[in-house]
Amino acid sequence: MPTEPLSQKEIEDRLSELPGWSLAGDRITRTYRLATHFAATAMVVHVARVQDELNHHSDLTLGYDTVALSVHTHDAGGAVTDRDFDLATRVEAIAAAHGAD
Repeated sequence: MPTEPLSQKEIEDRLSELPGWSLAGDRITRTYRLATHFAATAMVVHVARVQDELNHHSDLTLGYDTVALSVHTHDAGGAVTDRDFDLATRVEAIAAAHGAD
């Protein structure tokens, strides 16, 4: 069963609870800065594990000392859904352990 897209108001309300996350086109996005390339790489591996657990995957980009996520739900025609916010919330929960800001 496909996940239903969220309304613009629902997206805005949910984003207000996730500092650093924003809406860019049809996706929610966030870029984290980390102290070292190794720390960024470790965070990418951890995010990949979370994505596999949720069976929901973002575009995940590793920079030298950054990790960027861009997420929407393909099953909802590329719209933003609860699944995207579930992933964003899980990523926020692990980011501090990696020293991300």
